[in-house]
Amino acid sequence: MTAITNHLPTAELQALDAAHHLHPFTHAAGLAARGARIITRAEGVRLWDSDGNEILDGMAGLWCVNIGYGRAELAEVAARQMRELPFYNTFFQTSHVPAIALAARLAELAPGDLNHAFFAGSGSEANDTNIRLVRHYWARLGKPGKRVIISRRNGYHGSTMGGASLGGMTPMHEQGGLPIPDIVHIDQPYWYGEGGAQSAEEFGRDRARQLEQMIDRLGEDRVAAFIAEPVQGAGGVIIPPESYWPEIARICAEREILLIVDEVICGFGRTGQWFGSQHYGVQPDIITVAKGLSSGYVPIGASIISDRVAEVIGGDEFNHGYTYSGHPVAAAVALENLRILEEENILGHVRSTAAPALARVWERLGDHPLVGETCSLGLIAGLALTPDKARRAPFAAPSGTAGLICRERCFANNLVMRHVGDRMVVAPPLVIRPADIDLLAERAWRALDETHAALREQGLMAAA
Repeated sequence: MTAITNHLPTAELQALDAAHHLHPFTHAAGLAARGARIITRAEGVRLWDSDGNEILDGMAGLWCVNIGYGRAELAEVAARQMRELPFYNTFFQTSHVPAIALAARLAELAPGDLNHAFFAGSGSEANDTNIRLVRHYWARLGKPGKRVIISRRNGYHGSTMGGASLGGMTPMHEQGGLPIPDIVHIDQPYWYGEGGAQSAEEFGRDRARQLEQMIDRLGEDRVAAFIAEPVQGAGGVIIPPESYWPEIARICAEREILLIVDEVICGFGRTGQWFGSQHYGVQPDIITVAKGLSSGYVPIGASIISDRVAEVIGGDEFNHGYTYSGHPVAAAVALENLRILEEENILGHVRSTAAPALARVWERLGDHPLVGETCSLGLIAGLALTPDKARRAPFAAPSGTAGLICRERCFANNLVMRHVGDRMVVAPPLVIRPADIDLLAERAWRALDETHAALREQGLMAAA
């Protein structure tokens, strides 16, 4: 990839950014005071900033660059499609070849009878679709009272009004009058932080049975669906106990509740399977996808819908859609991305090479005095920072204080590792090689050492 070298000096770019660009999930005044890090190019699993620093991207962009950066094939497909048909909508009884081909390919890849795709521009949009979809489904079946959707605290399903309402993150609900009506939340399956003296298996079953208890409380005739991520990503890489998902699937099947699995992060190889639900042996009614569908090269999302749901919805006009539903360029790029994932056996690389290598080095990080728990599944991993490993204790300081220090030390060591409260998480590109996994762990250990020293120096190693 050719470097873009003729840009303005970093300080000028930062000033322009602060003057005109409002960033997502950002304290604008704080960012303006320190200046944004300006990324200018990327290749494979690495980024370069405007000062020439080479950075190992442990987060695959934003959980999305599955095939890595710099794949010229995707640029070529996008250019070819732009020349042939740069845009047309799929409204008004019209379709086009890329949307048709992508819908058919998703039907081949998705498990069971998930044979229908409703396209969107993002995972957030797709989850908004899901809200309307399941409510219309039950209304068409003569049960308009089945409107409530149950989700999980600390789950993440996007940041639109609907998506943020489905998500269970309190800071998001505190802004904008969320959640919208008829969305309720149960507890997350976070054994390390919330399991107490229970075994992980007991805890997983108990947390799953909160779904049953909530259905009983509300009345089955009011509950439309349950939505959850296979592994909570933005919530801190919360990998549920193995007992959790089978119990969730049983409850939904017995209680006439649609099961929506949000695969925006886990889909397209992150767990070593095409979909995270396959890892857990769960058959959803609806799957939400985005991110890895195009490896983040262009915006696209979709709801992949079962035959039984699609048949009911298709019997009436569904008054819903987006200008860019099935955008031809996005669909063409997604198809090429899926071809690369399959033909280069990237999922096999995850299963046989990358995931075992990450699991080995990640487990060793658990020996660090600051780390209370490590966990990984495929190429997604998390660790909990703690001042007291034996008690699994949180810090007395506000949640995220230690995590933010650690994130900054990672950046200083040219590693992108994200913090969620006082949990540190990684989800590198699926093409990462063992040597770079070793480098990731080396830089992470160094950042943990520096974080530990900073916490002691600032008197922040006290447990709550």
